[in-house]
Amino acid sequence: MDLGLFRTTFLALLQGFTEFLPISSSGHILLPKELLGWPDQGLIFDVAVHVGSLLAVLLYFRKDIATLFRAWLRSCLKQEHSSDSRLAWFVILATIPAGLVGFLLNDFVAQYSRSMLVIGITSIVFAALLYLSEQIGRQELDLKKLTLKTSLIIGFFQMMALIPGTSRSGATMTAALFCGLTRQAAAKFSFLLAIPIIAAGGLLEGIEMWQVGTAGQWGDLLYAMVVSALMSYLCIHYFLQLIERVGFLPFVIYRVVMGVMLIAVYYLA
Repeated sequence: MDLGLFRTTFLALLQGFTEFLPISSSGHILLPKELLGWPDQGLIFDVAVHVGSLLAVLLYFRKDIATLFRAWLRSCLKQEHSSDSRLAWFVILATIPAGLVGFLLNDFVAQYSRSMLVIGITSIVFAALLYLSEQIGRQELDLKKLTLKTSLIIGFFQMMALIPGTSRSGATMTAALFCGLTRQAAAKFSFLLAIPIIAAGGLLEGIEMWQVGTAGQWGDLLYAMVVSALMSYLCIHYFLQLIERVGFLPFVIYRVVMGVMLIAVYYLA
């Protein structure tokens, strides 16, 4: 679908801004369609901007990823284990629950991911959980103290993020805070978990994009990918600084406001 330069830029910026924040990117991508009457951009566009976000997180954490990958290889080939190899295994294992459920329920999720009412309700519910996790979590553990049990709990919370409006990053950060991780550790582990999940989703939908995309569409999709990547990179950088200073309360308030607005629009439309 030809969205035009303005809409393509706006939606790519919106996706890049919201993907790694605990505020539900699916809810924000829905707003222009519902409030402004814009046509649905479609799953192919969504894949492109998600790949842009993936490129951003790979670039931002490139040194950490390289270190984890080398440590993981040494643990596999030479049986040399370290805190880095354990963290790499924890990322892999924590990805499995959401990966399996997402693969099995891919069509179901796609069908209900555009429901404004569902996104509004889940936005408020998970805002409350995020607030509660920050209030009662000890916030004293860094990633070196992460355990298999904790990583699996976070992984199962990531599985819950398949519910539209939950926010993948919001769900994983909430679980991490409940388990006692610091804000920085919670955010970083959430970002690392995003890599295999977004990559897998992009691969599944990317096959369709390759089959049906035209030359004109590929140019628009590449542009959207780049815009999303740049915005995602900036968002990751400043988000890590912001939560260290003020915590997650601004995002809790924002989620509640957005949820109420979506529910109101749903019933008043």
